[in-house]
Amino acid sequence: MLKAKNKPEEMGTQLFDTNGVIKDGLEEELDSYTRSAVSKIRFALIVKPAIISFVALIVSFFLDVSRVPFLGNITFDLAQSLFPTWKPPIENFEPYTFWWLPVVTYGLFVFYAYLTYSKLKIEIIRTPASETIDRLIQAATSVIDSVATALPLIGAAILLISIRFGEEVFLGISVPFEIKALIVLAIGKLFEPVLDQLGVEFQNVVNHVRDLRDKYFSRIQIENSKSLMKQLNQGSPALAKSEMSLEEMSQYKNIMEHSAKLSGLMLKNLSSIQEIMDKLNSSQQVSSEKIRELSTLAASITQASNSLTDERTIAGLKHLEAIVVKK
Repeated sequence: MLKAKNKPEEMGTQLFDTNGVIKDGLEEELDSYTRSAVSKIRFALIVKPAIISFVALIVSFFLDVSRVPFLGNITFDLAQSLFPTWKPPIENFEPYTFWWLPVVTYGLFVFYAYLTYSKLKIEIIRTPASETIDRLIQAATSVIDSVATALPLIGAAILLISIRFGEEVFLGISVPFEIKALIVLAIGKLFEPVLDQLGVEFQNVVNHVRDLRDKYFSRIQIENSKSLMKQLNQGSPALAKSEMSLEEMSQYKNIMEHSAKLSGLMLKNLSSIQEIMDKLNSSQQVSSEKIRELSTLAASITQASNSLTDERTIAGLKHLEAIVVKK
């Protein structure tokens, strides 16, 4: 748990030093915790959510119309075991082997998940915000889904074109490619839980950072209240020794209520400042071209405003108004 570094008697004067409190008492602690928590997140955590997609990859070796390394014509062997009287057709050509296509794409998915994991580690240490996680996870999901969806569409186009080229091209290239492309589509859909798991792990770190920040501000409020009470007791020794009158008790109650409202207002302002800083850190920088356009627009508005204050311009507008009213 975060601890306030200032003593209670010092908190009353240093509480209003927002930069010092946040930088010295909060940001250093949060940065230390974030680095420690992020370093404990290992890429091996994707093993469990990746099991389903890996099983689909293994199944892809058993769904093929050509030879598979170490397994041979496994699809024909399965067909003969299910239907003993069935005999494979005699063909004069060997279909092209695409057994490697799901393997390559699965390796691409794992590699892109690792890139996303590396980016999340850097960005969360720099800016622990939920928007950062959502942006990176959505980008990775979009890339994987695009690759998985594009291959079956390309295979369908090849399939339609190859119909005109005859049976050898149709059964030798188009059909095997389309089969593997559809398996890649299934693998891509089953791989999405891997990215979701990465997002959940890093989101836990962000949530804990937010909780630590809230607890820290609450502790500041408590220390501030204690400091005020101690200052009141030290400033009125007679009040501590004797019983308080009704008027003094009412004044003391008003002071405490005012202190509570002030602490709540300061907590709200500090939280708003932190949210604004997070959004500025996660937002894109304004380009120099946009700055020049804004400067030009501001100059035009200033010139138009100056023109409206000119007596000749005002007189011309009045004459124009008189003409319009007459018509």
